[in-house]
Amino acid sequence: MRILDLACDTPGPLHTVMAMPSPQLADTVGRYRRKHADRVALSCCHRSVTYEQLDCLVREFAEQLERLPLVPGATVCVPAHKSPETIALLLAVFRQELVALVPSPDLGGEALDRLSRRARASHLLGADEQGLLSAEPIEADEAEAAGFAVPDPARTRLLLTTSGSTGTPKIVPIPVEGFAAFADWAEDAFRLTGNDVALSYAPLNFDLALLDVWTFLRLGAEVVLVGKEHAADARQLGDLVLGRGVSFVQGVPMLHRLLTEGADGPYPTVRQAVFTGEAMPADLLAAVSEAFPEARLHNVFGCTETNDSFVHEVPRDQAAAGAGAGERLPIGRPLPGVHALVDGAGEGAGSGELLVSTPFQTDGYLQTSLNERVFTEIDGRVYYRTGDLVTRDADGLVHLEGRADWQVKVRGIRTNLQEVEAVIATHPDVAEAVVVALPDGRAGVRLHATVTRRPATALTGLGLRSHAGARLPRHAIPSSVHITDQPLPRTSTGKPDRNRIRADRLKETSAA
Repeated sequence: MRILDLACDTPGPLHTVMAMPSPQLADTVGRYRRKHADRVALSCCHRSVTYEQLDCLVREFAEQLERLPLVPGATVCVPAHKSPETIALLLAVFRQELVALVPSPDLGGEALDRLSRRARASHLLGADEQGLLSAEPIEADEAEAAGFAVPDPARTRLLLTTSGSTGTPKIVPIPVEGFAAFADWAEDAFRLTGNDVALSYAPLNFDLALLDVWTFLRLGAEVVLVGKEHAADARQLGDLVLGRGVSFVQGVPMLHRLLTEGADGPYPTVRQAVFTGEAMPADLLAAVSEAFPEARLHNVFGCTETNDSFVHEVPRDQAAAGAGAGERLPIGRPLPGVHALVDGAGEGAGSGELLVSTPFQTDGYLQTSLNERVFTEIDGRVYYRTGDLVTRDADGLVHLEGRADWQVKVRGIRTNLQEVEAVIATHPDVAEAVVVALPDGRAGVRLHATVTRRPATALTGLGLRSHAGARLPRHAIPSSVHITDQPLPRTSTGKPDRNRIRADRLKETSAA
């Protein structure tokens, strides 16, 4: 692993971040830069950048930004390439008192152009490995921006986006004060220090980066960046965790499966392991417990609009025993300062849609017409309608039942797609599964399952449907199954792309 060679002509504190994601960040990072100039800030598979070198990069980008026709508070678009240079560029953008729109780098040109104009971004910025800034002016389009609020630099310096699997992603301003409150909670809850090392697996445009990138930099800790080229490489991931002494791992179940099944664990340096993004499969829990023998295990639940809102620490003995077939981990209890309601049950026990109000949540989508539908004021507090169906028991523990928009009717019978997926996932030969609803002239909709099988297994569609038939009512058994040895397609935030799977299946059906 090579150390990036950068000479800094202007030594001094790392005053790079100003108000993003938190006003506290510049001072805290500056202190660590002065005391620990040689401490690694960012690393990846082939190089490392120390805090002193990161400071030099940020200063270079800031000087290049000063030559552009930008006014304080302007918005710029920085596609979220997972690299030290992109992070340094973002730090320079924040230092220059600009607002950064950070979309997925995999967005098509038309979608990227539309997002940028809606956010009123003046330039499309990029950074190469030599520390050179690229800047392409974006022509304003007030017709495209109509109905979108102007980003307020006093409230936010970062605009994240939703996955966009159903169309152009929604733009979500992340409040400065909200990030500071969230980072304070995370540091305390996970007992984080500047000596920790985070594995940053999720895309940089995903809200998980608020914890495993920005919070760790605020601490003066090390962030190990995993680019998409290595996201499915189990051996490379394992080598990074072992080689860098990673102490904090956060990611979707696919990451934990890669680390437990295809890499050379166990990982004794990991002391905090977080599951998030989607339900942890029952069969994986015991393997994760074995792979991280010294770790506290947490199931964390939230969304881009509210950030993390629930947490459940899994007892080591329960994790070692594994979960039973069909059993799911609870999403837990609200974080400190989080208020949660279950539609129809209020703050008591019952089932319904989950509404949450957090100290970390956005003020609302940039597209203001979307806000009335999902943000609602109750007793003087603004709640976000998550669209998640939950059950809260008498002890206050909350369990996720599925998505409101995953409820479909098959032959008039209400069916939860997530429950069907959970049953299919209990088959020992299934690595991951997605169930989608397809239009059907007679039944209204029919169910289709796309399944990735485990290596060296002989899973068949007939065998899978027999497995489902023994555990599900007839209407919930998928009428068609596609089995593949390839990973499922995923959205820009790392979740299975159900809309793409559905579209591909519809295309195959129409072609036939």
